Amino acid sequence: MADQLYLSLWFPNFRFATLPETTIGVLKQFSRLSGLPRVAAAAAYPVNFAEPPIYQRVYVLDKRAEDDSPDVAASLIENAVPEAMEQLHEDTAYEFETKWQLWTYEAGVGGLDATWKRKPHTVKVIAFGPTFDDATYEENGHIRVDFGLDTPWIVTDDTDEEDLWEDEEARKEAAKYVKENIEMLLAFTLSVEKHCAIENRLLWTESGEPLAQKLIARLQRLN
Repeated sequence: MADQLYLSLWFPNFRFATLPETTIGVLKQFSRLSGLPRVAAAAAYPVNFAEPPIYQRVYVLDKRAEDDSPDVAASLIENAVPEAMEQLHEDTAYEFETKWQLWTYEAGVGGLDATWKRKPHTVKVIAFGPTFDDATYEENGHIRVDFGLDTPWIVTDDTDEEDLWEDEEARKEAAKYVKENIEMLLAFTLSVEKHCAIENRLLWTESGEPLAQKLIARLQRLN
């Protein structure tokens, strides 16, 4: 079953005033892997995520955007973060949406062969004020990275993917692409650990099931 995947980051002797700088640092490490030095959207939520955002901006970054357009310049990490966090409030969470390309399995439909394709996957980097949602940072980290569903690293057992498990060549191909996705995930995690002066990190799933065990089980099955 698909599960939500997160990376929580805590920083030593953390000072709230440094939250914008710290957030930029984490996003910069992500951009090194994604090749995207911009954010797709930004928002600020007061009190908890049930409240409407007090700040929200979605950037036009598709083919409609020119290189010198205001949205393209404003969406750069070093510009988007200070704008969204211009007014720092201790009871507010600041969310930045970005993307990276991961291998994704597409089952064959209507006579078409199943295939693997690189597709954009949304990632959210959330910086928590110290009193947001009753000090949720204590459990979720000063900064939490939301990777979305863990399917790019696990590949589910849905019936429309049975051909992955029945054909040896398909299993070998799946193992290759899943490993590449795992390498991307680990590269980002290690890059943050090396360059962002974190005190502690935790890669975890919403269900609480250990991710390492799921990865090992899946690769064993693919191999």
